[in-house]
Amino acid sequence: MDIETANALTTLTTRYCDAWQEAKGTWPQSADLYGVPSPCVISTLDDCVIWQPKPFSGEPNVNAVERAMDLVVQPAAHAFYTTQFAGDMTARFADISLTLLQTWSEDDLQRVQENLIGHLVTQKRLKLSPTLFIATLDSELDVISVCNLSGEVIKETLGTRNRDVLAPSLADFLTRLEPLL
Repeated sequence: MDIETANALTTLTTRYCDAWQEAKGTWPQSADLYGVPSPCVISTLDDCVIWQPKPFSGEPNVNAVERAMDLVVQPAAHAFYTTQFAGDMTARFADISLTLLQTWSEDDLQRVQENLIGHLVTQKRLKLSPTLFIATLDSELDVISVCNLSGEVIKETLGTRNRDVLAPSLADFLTRLEPLL
């Protein structure tokens, strides 16, 4: 496992949870994850769940993606999806507001891998270099991804060659994120 990425993600998650505690006096809350089982759920309110991160308990890899696509996934991407169970986190990178995707449960990891495979199949069909998405943006056409060739974090427009490098590594990217509530 890529320890540098795992540590950067854990540190970011701590900063995110601390920001929630400071601003609202509670662990993070999510309406989107209401009713979805996870070891992260502390309690359920009328319209949301209160969650806290938990250590990942399954196989720490996304090997299903590697097998399906016959490629080697960047070690940082394995670490990103399998360091912890947590809710998605909103954050800012420079002037970009984003939602950092997280694995919510072991079942969710299977769904994430299926979505990554679909993303990679589309890229292969369009003859685009492979990327692994890690965050969404307000625009449904743009995502934040890890370039599977270089390990750089990029902002890409889906289905196109439009890609802007944001950070040289996933660990660097995560370290530079500022939590948003």
